[in-house]
Amino acid sequence: MDLNISGKKALVLGASRGLGAAIAQALAAEGVTVFAAARNVDAIPAQCNIKPMRVDLADETSVNDLIASVREQGGVDILVNNTGGPKAGPAMGQTREAWQSAFQMMATSIFAITDALLPVMIEKKWGRIITIGSSGVVQPIVNLALSNGVRAAIAGWSKTLAGEVGRHGITVNMILPGRIDTDRVRELDTIKAEKTGASLSAVQEASRNDIPVGRYGRPEEFAAVAAFLASAQASYINGSTIRVDGGMIRGL
Repeated sequence: MDLNISGKKALVLGASRGLGAAIAQALAAEGVTVFAAARNVDAIPAQCNIKPMRVDLADETSVNDLIASVREQGGVDILVNNTGGPKAGPAMGQTREAWQSAFQMMATSIFAITDALLPVMIEKKWGRIITIGSSGVVQPIVNLALSNGVRAAIAGWSKTLAGEVGRHGITVNMILPGRIDTDRVRELDTIKAEKTGASLSAVQEASRNDIPVGRYGRPEEFAAVAAFLASAQASYINGSTIRVDGGMIRGL
């Protein structure tokens, strides 16, 4: 299927590995010029239509520098808000500083970037804003309190924004990954194995048993959903939260 986005420009955050890297590759394959932003730009593969940009989402100055750089390039048509997750831990005992740090990195930064890049989309009467969340938005994940709390706030922001900009030809959607085989998920599985005393393979097998399709997802499978939401064909999908989890979340 031709997604009709060849020649568009996109900014993908967290593009050096995992889901962000897979999305950047998927969009580039559709002929999109991708500004791939991450702290570790050396990990972003060199391609003619993938342009690495350095950003630290926890640093306000770095975020402002990224915004200025993208504006100098004429803005973008597609924005993929993808942030790393905070450290694991329970809700009880989290410090004010821990909450503020997580909110700055995961929420405040993408709110500022989105707001700064919206005017060009509004002027063009076309835009796609895709935010990567977590299954913890609909079913909180044990021992990931910071992520559960902040991503829930992001979900509320995304839905609100969708109602404000839809009339300008801009769609705003969220994608919630389940167990996708990324470095982040392997890190969390390792933490759980160390915490419970189980082997890593046993932890992973238990997780697979909870997923109806019986396996972890592949990053490219997740990226295909993001690419479709960025497409011309997805123009009537707005304000949606789409789960890509193999059926792991059993709620309606």
